[in-house]
Amino acid sequence: MDTQFHVLAVDDSIIDRKLIERLLKTSSYQVTVVDSGSKALEFLGLLSHEENEVREVGVNLIITDYSMPEMTGYDLLRKIKGSSYLKDIPVIIMSSENVPSRINRCLEEGAEEFFLKPVQQSDVNRIRPHLMRDKPNTLKRKAMVESISPDKTRKYNNNNLCGIFLQNICE
Repeated sequence: MDTQFHVLAVDDSIIDRKLIERLLKTSSYQVTVVDSGSKALEFLGLLSHEENEVREVGVNLIITDYSMPEMTGYDLLRKIKGSSYLKDIPVIIMSSENVPSRINRCLEEGAEEFFLKPVQQSDVNRIRPHLMRDKPNTLKRKAMVESISPDKTRKYNNNNLCGIFLQNICE
């Protein structure tokens, strides 16, 4: 019997939240969506619990937007990786901006992947191996950092993005 994995998706854009939620649910993930890093920390219990208190969060993976007001995805990543009871939860960062230094910094701080928006089904398909592993593979992460280049940026005009969103939401 296949276990349903629980993904926490964090994005301040309602369109991007709906898109990632739809893609994750299509892949049979249980999904919780929140619109800010502080709400994610609240959901995870990081704001209301003592660090030394043991707590089962029930989240197998966190996917977060990089650019959000008040707390960036990078800030959220650092708080999660700095927590003794959340640090082993895989974190994926997503952004519409392909900034190599930003990508490298996130991967070096412990992000498993960096997805360029708009997130596609092929990106979501890359999540499962991170849920099945026991420990982070730093060599794999380092190779990934070196393989990302600016010419891999996806180019979409607004009409195409809206069409993709509407197609996914209305199905």
